[in-house]
Amino acid sequence: MNINYPLLIDGGLSNLLEIEGCDLNHEMWYANLLEKSPESLIKAHYDYLISGAKCIITSSYQASILGFMNLGHDKNMAERLLLKSVSLAEEAISRFDSKGARPLIAISIGPYGAYLANGSEYYGNYDVSDDLLYDFHFERIKLLDSSSGDFFACETIPSFQEAKVLSEILKEINKSAWISFSCKDSSSINDGTDIQECIAFLANHPNIFAVGVNCTSPKYIADLIRSIKKECLDKKIVVYPNSGETYDVDSKKWNGISDIDLFTDMAKEWIDLGVDIIGGCCRVGPSHIKSLSRMLYC
Repeated sequence: MNINYPLLIDGGLSNLLEIEGCDLNHEMWYANLLEKSPESLIKAHYDYLISGAKCIITSSYQASILGFMNLGHDKNMAERLLLKSVSLAEEAISRFDSKGARPLIAISIGPYGAYLANGSEYYGNYDVSDDLLYDFHFERIKLLDSSSGDFFACETIPSFQEAKVLSEILKEINKSAWISFSCKDSSSINDGTDIQECIAFLANHPNIFAVGVNCTSPKYIADLIRSIKKECLDKKIVVYPNSGETYDVDSKKWNGISDIDLFTDMAKEWIDLGVDIIGGCCRVGPSHIKSLSRMLYC
C-alpha cells in the first residue's frame, strides 16, 4: 500500500449531515442513511474531498450485521448495506477530479459501544466476554475485507479489552488497519487503561500499520502523541480529535466553541511531534480540513 505522508483524512460525518438537514436521531445514527439517504452520504464524502482530504472514512462506524438485523433486515440485506458504505465512498471519489493520486478509503470499524447506542463508547464499560466482542467484530470485518476499501480504521476504541480482541481478528484478514483510541485525558483511554500499555501491546502487530487517538479533546493530543512515541517507533501515528467542544450524553448536545485557527495551530504542533495521519472527528468539518490542507500542502 503506497501512502504519501502526511496523510490528511476527513472530519466528522454527523455534523455535516445534520447541517444538510438529515435526522440522525436513530439507533443506527448516520448508518441509517445507507438505506434511507445514500446521496447525502456521497455528498458529505465529496465535500471533504473538495476541501483537501486525501482519505475518506466510510459511513460504517455504527453499522453492523446485528444492528441491521435488529431493524428487521435479513442477513443478506444487512451485508449489502455494510458493503454499500464502501461503494458510496467510491462514488464520491468517482465524482471528484483529484488531479493526482486517487484518494484512499478507510473502512470504519466503530466500537461495540456504538452498536449499543447508549453512550458506552465514552466509557468502555461493556461488561461482556471476549467471545462476544470477537463474534460481533469478526463477521463484519471479514465481510468488509472483501471490499475495495484500502484499509480498516478501527476507531474510537475506548476499551483495552476490545483492542486486544480486534488485534486478534486483524491477524486473520488481508487488509491492513489502524487502531485509534478515544481518551478521557492526556494519558488514559476511556476505560482508564494507560495509553502506553495499549500501544505497547500493539507495537509489533504484523497487520496494524498505524496507532493513535481520535474522538478526544484536542487539548490532550500533544501529551498522548508523546506517550505513543515512547512505546512505538515503527508504526505510523494517526490523530483525529474532536473540535474542542464537549458532548453531553444526557442532553445529546455539544457545548463550547470550535476555533478553526486554533485547531490548525495545534495541528502544526502534532505534525512537529511526529504525526503521520491527521484529520478530525466530531464537530470537525470541511472548513477545518481545508485549513489543515493549506497548512500541510501549500
